[in-house]
Amino acid sequence: MHELPITESILEIALRHAADAEAEKITDIHLVIGKLSSIVDDSVQFYWDIVSDGSAAQGAVLHFRRVAIEIACQACGEGYHPEELDLSCPACGSRDVRIVAGEEFRLEAIEVE
Repeated sequence: MHELPITESILEIALRHAADAEAEKITDIHLVIGKLSSIVDDSVQFYWDIVSDGSAAQGAVLHFRRVAIEIACQACGEGYHPEELDLSCPACGSRDVRIVAGEEFRLEAIEVE
């Protein structure tokens, strides 16, 4: 359910930037979402169709780019991309790790006419 306010924020940001560029229509929105974020693409798309109705962004295509999880072990320096949610270091077994990538959520680009 938290996708509704997130989607409303995406729309507000897109509309503001389109207005600054004196664009009449937003055609595409590019989003970057890390695999560790709790954002559900289908929910954002569902809400987008509702909140953008009647705006300059109505009909804009949402593009979702998922970012893989990247971890750095603080104990041994190993860098790795876990497939599962077990973030333990595969080299030394340490759980003293730092998330390098995978928590992102941002609006990367807006295409306008």
